[in-house]
Amino acid sequence: MIIGCPTEIKSNERRVGLTPNSAQELRRAGHDVVIQSGAGLGIGADDAAYEMVGAKIMADAAAVFEASEMIVKVKEPQAVERAMLRPDHVLFTYLHLAPDPEQTADLVNSGATCIAYETVTSAKGDLPLLAPMSKVAGRMSVQAGAYHLEAPQGGAGLLLGGVPGVPPASVVVIGGGVVGENAIEMAVGLGADCSVLDRDSHVLDRLAKRFGPALRTIHSNAATTWEAVVNADLVIGAVLVRGDRAPKIVSEDMVKAMRPGSVLVDVAIDQGGCMETSKATTHAEPTYLVHDVVHYCVANMPGAVPRTSTYALNNETLPFTLALANKGVRGALEQDEYLRKGLNVANGKVTEPAVADELGYEFVAPLDALD
Repeated sequence: MIIGCPTEIKSNERRVGLTPNSAQELRRAGHDVVIQSGAGLGIGADDAAYEMVGAKIMADAAAVFEASEMIVKVKEPQAVERAMLRPDHVLFTYLHLAPDPEQTADLVNSGATCIAYETVTSAKGDLPLLAPMSKVAGRMSVQAGAYHLEAPQGGAGLLLGGVPGVPPASVVVIGGGVVGENAIEMAVGLGADCSVLDRDSHVLDRLAKRFGPALRTIHSNAATTWEAVVNADLVIGAVLVRGDRAPKIVSEDMVKAMRPGSVLVDVAIDQGGCMETSKATTHAEPTYLVHDVVHYCVANMPGAVPRTSTYALNNETLPFTLALANKGVRGALEQDEYLRKGLNVANGKVTEPAVADELGYEFVAPLDALD
């Protein structure tokens, strides 16, 4: 198979779909790899690094799309990239389709086979291709929140961990999954007064055992969420529903009741955000104010640390990329029910039930759509 990797073009996105190491593994398995010139510069990998492992460098994205059978990316294809997709293409990347009707329509119309990292599952029921970026985003959320609590950034002028004699900032993490646990680890490590909200008692038990009295665990309902959010200095939204739009947990009324200069970091923004006042931002313009509360809603947070993020992501995606290349799409999806859950669009059909339900498409079972 010919696997292509174009340069990412989303704002300030410096990650790359294939590292030189991944390209080498694909070449060793007998596949051809084509890389857009400069695609790896954001992770410190120049064209020569890819050529050394047998990849072919192409001048632009159009050449990569034209030559390739499978396209491996990081972020969802932008409009100009979607226009280059063909029915014989396999697209393997993050998609986040539920809150993005325009992208979904373009992928359906392209006829391409589109497999989303974020809906691939494992035997344990977790999301192995989302987890590495969730870890990065969870840790970054506290860094970003701490920075924007500083007065020059519009925040209340608080040091997250305080100092002796002055109390630390109050951090509330909504959701105790991978993002939430990594955010808690950072917040607790910096000495913040940290609480987590979740509806799953098993999650709360696990976090309580791990962090002990340094973490306050709260069962989430309307009353407890209101009280925790309005009294927080930093709120981190870490809610995920696989393949679906994120539920709105923080209402605008809650935001109105928060102290001026408080900060909201919505890590769920890729799935539409879990706060009513959230809208996607970029690394170039990461924040905005609503009711004097700073909102940080960057849709590709891990793109700010591309070296860490790219290598962490490739560690998890490469085995699936190899399976798709070695066995072909149908063979790989027939043999692996967990990879099969990653199929979102194929032959003009929507094969992810949450996306079909959210955007009004008929759901077609993955293997049926490949016929």
